[in-house]
Amino acid sequence: MSPLSMPADGERMGKGYNNMAVVERSCWQKIIQDVVANGGNIIRPWFTELDPVCLEHGLLEIKAPGLNEKNYCEHFAVRLFTEAAQKATGHLVGVCFLAGNEISDEDNDTSTPLPPQNPSAAETATAERPAAVKLCKEYVFENFVTGPCNRLAHAASLAVCEGLGKTYNPLFLHGASGLGKTHLLQAICHRVLGELPDAKIEFLTCEMFVNHFIDAVEKGKLHEFRYRYRHVDLLVIDDIQFLADHEQSQEEFFHTFNTLYQDQKQIILSSDRGPQEIDLEERLVSRFNWGMVTRIDRPCYETRVAIIHKKARQRGIALDEDVVCFLASSIDTNTRELEGALAKVTMLSQVMNQPIDITIAADALGKEATPKKHDITIDDILKAVTRRFNVRLTDLQSHRRTRSVALPRQVCMYLARRMTRHSLEEIGGYFGGRDHTTVMHANKSIENLRGQDPQFQATLEKITDEITAGL
Repeated sequence: MSPLSMPADGERMGKGYNNMAVVERSCWQKIIQDVVANGGNIIRPWFTELDPVCLEHGLLEIKAPGLNEKNYCEHFAVRLFTEAAQKATGHLVGVCFLAGNEISDEDNDTSTPLPPQNPSAAETATAERPAAVKLCKEYVFENFVTGPCNRLAHAASLAVCEGLGKTYNPLFLHGASGLGKTHLLQAICHRVLGELPDAKIEFLTCEMFVNHFIDAVEKGKLHEFRYRYRHVDLLVIDDIQFLADHEQSQEEFFHTFNTLYQDQKQIILSSDRGPQEIDLEERLVSRFNWGMVTRIDRPCYETRVAIIHKKARQRGIALDEDVVCFLASSIDTNTRELEGALAKVTMLSQVMNQPIDITIAADALGKEATPKKHDITIDDILKAVTRRFNVRLTDLQSHRRTRSVALPRQVCMYLARRMTRHSLEEIGGYFGGRDHTTVMHANKSIENLRGQDPQFQATLEKITDEITAGL
């Protein structure tokens, strides 16, 4: 079947294109299925709003819901959709994206859309208007799901809003990509602007800060640069680790930091690692530790379930509980991948014109829809370990440090980290309120021991077999 067809009288697929060849539903289904299968982290929730406009003269035109979405697709998704379109049609076709307001009613205009904007130029143009802080409307505190993995970071962010420059200054959030750092940064900005509309806020990435500094040096506008960043009520910089290897920028930021701190203006930073792990001048690292430094960990299973429920409600998506549990079990990395998984499932459901069920979810994620009998719990691990080492549960949860108790306790922590969905904090809390560093030390100790002692390795395997056999 040809991937092209003419719409019936009065039927339109894209405003202003009623006289053009449009994409057959079956062809678009194949394209979306390929995008879902290969899109990975590129996929965004609003991909469900992408709409095929026409496929003519070897060019597939796809309408995005807005200009920001169009720019994102042009920067990150052209190759993904191009390869999918070529597979679906069997022809060498290209892909371009249009924003909704670029589709004209006049004369069925089929001209090629303007080339994509230079992202750095666009960012710079936006940043040159300090009053226009660009924030995602969904990134507010009300939409942030809290759990053991992020509760302290969330509480610290709320506290900062209550007293800018006084409570925690600076506030330093760190953790792997996709765990909600940017969400909290923007939520703070939303809250501050809601309570103090005239507050001067600078929200930007560290890369933008460095680029602005370099540009100011080249143009002899350092005075303007310094005035801009040293006369604000709130300075928020995302991905501050980008300062590493930029010595002049570090020097400039050091003086900016000092000026704001002395004026009791709030500074908020985020990074993919803690201050001591970034290759920065010691004086900067020291200042980053003056306020509150808090880490965000991977979400535990219960938090992932809550995230999926909330994201589905926000988007008006009805999900059965078995689908929610399947998604939460399948994606255990970060919030962004959970959102991507939900977007994949929704896209596939819409294009296949089928309700979301466990089969659709499994197809979207490329997994088998065979749920486990039940998840392994810490109690399962404790039963097996206490039997093997002949120790009591109360001893494992006590503060005793004798080897006869410390070793099986470390084994429990090691297995809990690998066989359950609990975070480091949750595991440590289960064993007498120990912190995450104790769990990390236990994991390292057991890893070393199993590599040095074949007999201990065999014991560990037997315990693991006992736990899995009990399912």
